Amino acid sequence: MKKILGLDFSHFRGDLLGGITAGIVALPLALAFGLQSGLGATAGLYGAIFISFFAALFGGTETQISGPTAPMTAVSMVVIATILASNEGDISRAMPTILMVFLLAGLIQIGLGFMKVGQYIRYIPYPVVSGFMTGIGVIILITQLLPVMGYYPKEDAEYVQTFVPQAEELILEKILREEAGEKILVLEDFKETIARAEQILPENIQKEAAALAAKNAGGVMGSLRLFGRAIRNINYIDLILSLLTIFIIYGFKRITTAVPSTLVALLLVSAGAYFFLPEYRTIGEIPSGFPGFYGDTILAGFSFSQLAPYILTAASLAALGAIDSLLTSIVADNKTKTRHNPNKELVGQGIGNSIAALFGGLPGAGATIRTVVNIDAGGKTRVSGMIAGVLLLLILLSLGGVAEKIPAAVLAGILVTVGIGVMDY
Repeated sequence: MKKILGLDFSHFRGDLLGGITAGIVALPLALAFGLQSGLGATAGLYGAIFISFFAALFGGTETQISGPTAPMTAVSMVVIATILASNEGDISRAMPTILMVFLLAGLIQIGLGFMKVGQYIRYIPYPVVSGFMTGIGVIILITQLLPVMGYYPKEDAEYVQTFVPQAEELILEKILREEAGEKILVLEDFKETIARAEQILPENIQKEAAALAAKNAGGVMGSLRLFGRAIRNINYIDLILSLLTIFIIYGFKRITTAVPSTLVALLLVSAGAYFFLPEYRTIGEIPSGFPGFYGDTILAGFSFSQLAPYILTAASLAALGAIDSLLTSIVADNKTKTRHNPNKELVGQGIGNSIAALFGGLPGAGATIRTVVNIDAGGKTRVSGMIAGVLLLLILLSLGGVAEKIPAAVLAGILVTVGIGVMDY
């Protein structure tokens, strides 16, 4: 088989096996990274689908498998939390800005590729990269402390109750801002303010208090702040599921590496929970069907003044993705004895991230483990990366209802092993 539409199908059998294997490895990681980011497991899966396909199609590394990675997710998590905080925790209001930042990061990567910046990435000192990756690993480990123990601050009624006074103040402040915008003079028409305040339902106050509790528990400092409380409120079912997942991931590698241990842990522990546990926390609903298009939502909510504070953030995300991808490209070169095109790779990564943002996906980069798995399974050309993306899409379309039964604790356990694996020690 020769080239069709510019794609080399002469190694199709190897590319098929490599793509399927890499896609299987990518599935649990994509779900875990999506859940960690705060946008939900589907965002990770959407990102894996589109970045894998389009970065492979347009990129400069033949065997690269791309998708959400630990470093990109750790930074994305901060971006999402920051934008959510500025939108009072309302995800529907924050989503256009979040996706615009992700889209901008992709466009910046495309620009870096055309400016031929990719060829200079190799000059970054190894200690800098090592220290950065270790820091990312520590962040992942700390932020998974609470989920591993099954502690979710929003569901801790006693903890949420401590934020009720602050929630009442914020809601009242919002009313006053609305009145100021409507040019209602509060001192002259105080009855209007009282009437609006009386319309506030207890459910609204509790919802606002829960959002404040979750915000206070976010990130590294939030996890450390609530560690003691989490220990006192351990959900032992979640803890056992997480520890069992970690044990299988490390233990199965000692038996064989022919089958990805992460996938084995995901399937075994999820099946055990589904059949033998009457109740457990799942990863949440995964919508069936093709991912929805957010392009019109992004444009409708776009304003330069709203985006301006995040331009530097988008540039940082783009730079991190570039470094992450090109370091993986070097690994691929060493295994295949080929040479990648760094500038073309940046363009491909940028296109993948931009399209992923338009469909509500997390940003990503070249993924070292998935790329190595692809090469070892026989992947030779960019077709393998495209097959990995198509496989994930087929899983979404056909098995979304099954995937949403996966315990959240299993993904927390997977992320613990990812955090340890990312650290350079």
